Amino acid sequence: METKAPVLLNAVPPYGHVITSEKWRNSSLIQSLKGGCVKILFENELGVADFHLPNKSCILYVSECDIIAGNSYKRKLVRYRNANSSFQQLVLVENTRLSEQYFSAVQKFVVFDLGLTLLPVSGQTEASQLITQMVQGDGKENPFRRRSSCRLLDPLVQALVQHVPGVGRVKAVALLQQFSSIQELCNAAPAELEPIVGQAAAQQIHSFFHKPTAAGT
Repeated sequence: METKAPVLLNAVPPYGHVITSEKWRNSSLIQSLKGGCVKILFENELGVADFHLPNKSCILYVSECDIIAGNSYKRKLVRYRNANSSFQQLVLVENTRLSEQYFSAVQKFVVFDLGLTLLPVSGQTEASQLITQMVQGDGKENPFRRRSSCRLLDPLVQALVQHVPGVGRVKAVALLQQFSSIQELCNAAPAELEPIVGQAAAQQIHSFFHKPTAAGT
């Protein structure tokens, strides 16, 4: 199931495959991907990115250890954002009991300062499930690119929106019918959200995306 990929920073893997940085070879994330019948192509020369997917997106993984260790992860994120890549750049961030106090600062930096899409995960197992869904979904379409609302009703995107406090399955569907991208939902004012989900949920959603940065992080 493992094949050596060519050295290409913008290489797009075939459907059902993921090009993966060599450093992940013995990780539990890779073992979970293999269990989900995803084929792995290992590569030493992916630059800053950790994974390349068939839908022309790439992923940088930020672990709880990266976050707790200090601000060096920010320099990596800046290099990732500045990389000369034709891929849609996604950032998976571990939001765990240990890293939770830092998460709002990481979220602000990734989404608002760098303009990247952040996907919170509880760990490598959930990350592998998200990657598997992206690889085995409709394959060549990227659910994070701006497109019509009917196309945004993708199971992966819906699952991500359901991570937001105050949003369940029904409200997630309603929000994705109204907003044309994840970024647009992040930037929505409470007044725009209220007619769709109600006042309480609107405030919860807005607070989730606009939580003030904790001092010293």
